[in-house]
Amino acid sequence: MYPGTHAQSTPDKPATIMAGTGRTITYRELDAGSNRLAQLIRARGLLPGDGLALMMENHPRYHEVLWAAQRSGLRFTAISSRLTPEEVEYIVNDCGAQLYVTSYRQRDVAARLAPDRMPAVHSRLMVDGTVDGWESYEDVVAAQPAGPIADELEGTDMLYSSGTTGRPKGIERPLDRRPAGSPDSVSLLMQAMYGFQPDSVYLSPAPLYHSAPLRFTMAVHRLGGTAIVMEHFDPVQFLELVERYRVTHTQVVPTMFVRMLKLPEEQRRRFDLSSLQTVVHAAAPCPVPVKEQIIEWWGPIVQEYYAGTEGNGFCAIDSNDWLAHRGSVGRALQGTIHILDDDGIELPVGEPGAIYFEGGPEFQYHNDPEKTAAARNPVGWSTLGDIGYLDDEGYLYLTDRKAHMIISGGVNIYPQEAENVLTMHPKVADVAVFGVPNDDFGEEVKAVVQPVDMADAGPQLERELIAYCREHLADLKCPRSVDFEAELPRAPTGKLYKRVLRDRYWEGHQTRIL
Repeated sequence: MYPGTHAQSTPDKPATIMAGTGRTITYRELDAGSNRLAQLIRARGLLPGDGLALMMENHPRYHEVLWAAQRSGLRFTAISSRLTPEEVEYIVNDCGAQLYVTSYRQRDVAARLAPDRMPAVHSRLMVDGTVDGWESYEDVVAAQPAGPIADELEGTDMLYSSGTTGRPKGIERPLDRRPAGSPDSVSLLMQAMYGFQPDSVYLSPAPLYHSAPLRFTMAVHRLGGTAIVMEHFDPVQFLELVERYRVTHTQVVPTMFVRMLKLPEEQRRRFDLSSLQTVVHAAAPCPVPVKEQIIEWWGPIVQEYYAGTEGNGFCAIDSNDWLAHRGSVGRALQGTIHILDDDGIELPVGEPGAIYFEGGPEFQYHNDPEKTAAARNPVGWSTLGDIGYLDDEGYLYLTDRKAHMIISGGVNIYPQEAENVLTMHPKVADVAVFGVPNDDFGEEVKAVVQPVDMADAGPQLERELIAYCREHLADLKCPRSVDFEAELPRAPTGKLYKRVLRDRYWEGHQTRIL
């Protein structure tokens, strides 16, 4: 169950098709390319358990790099192509990557990554061209043999998710030295729950550095299907691709539903979507009216799941069950759910509290034993920090997502990062960052600032603060707007009453409570 298997049985079958260009990568090409990079990985001294980092846009060689790392037994870290050099250096150092792969399109960031600030990285490869300090990926990989390495072992991803400290943390999963091609949990799930087969055609509309697109497309390759990869999501192109390639499966986030539903009726209806068998959505709560309209349009083929990159539990719900339990994210299929209050006492049906999973797989946050310990209670149940409640049939409903986390277009944004940056601005005395309503993305980032001098408050300082934040953080983490207050609401202990501020903006809007 990996590209090498299908390169033998169906060598000319498309493994990946890039949606914008139509560039097709066959299983023969994917297998040979990933073998060559795996050979280079060993030649450069990387052994099972070592780290590789990848920062590229959705690119024809993306899966080649992933599969090379996977079949070499490495831990591989896919990094957002929207991060700043400062953020990239932190992740590369924290994950311990020795080999780093990027693209010429990311050259501005790559050129600013100082070797002395990433001391473990001894191989820096660039696709589609080079800048000073980088080797040509194509040249060094082409020089390697196309056969498999002698010690193929299953690797695993180590993806990064920001935490309450404001620094992203790697979610570390066990490496058990299984032979390459051993079945994995994601592909088994996709077969059992969603009906994936070797003839499945999967449309992936999101950046591959996110956990679900990365893991789902790799599972498609394990099963011998075809993945259509969109360079960027566009609602009309999405529908056109379903029709053109007779797409059978896809996974989206709710904001994509919204953008498609906002298309003119005649435009929506002119595409043949009859090939769709299963549409999976996750990553953010979906407004009930949006999901109702999608099910009415596409039929009862919509499946939802609730889980985290940590993989400590899994809930799922199909369209028919959802219509009977509107707003639910399903029942637990992995792990047993417990709803606990602040004292760790289990709450009765219908009362919201912290969601814990009992019996799920183990995980840890890389280089952060304190955060790992904080994700577990004294009896070993683990939490993602989300809040919700169970009904009397065991269906889970989310009432909040990690307290202050912002979910914009399916992307988790942690306001502490922007608060830490803005606090350092010389004109800022205090700052609160949180999510406010956005019709397209669900939420957008808002900052409320207490300036050192209230006379500075106004559009000029607003622009200055947004620009300052973007110097240090990716744009999506920075506020789109800034309001000013003479004093922020804090307790004598220093605790910020962020909800007092946030509730003003949500008044009259549908909140994230489902």
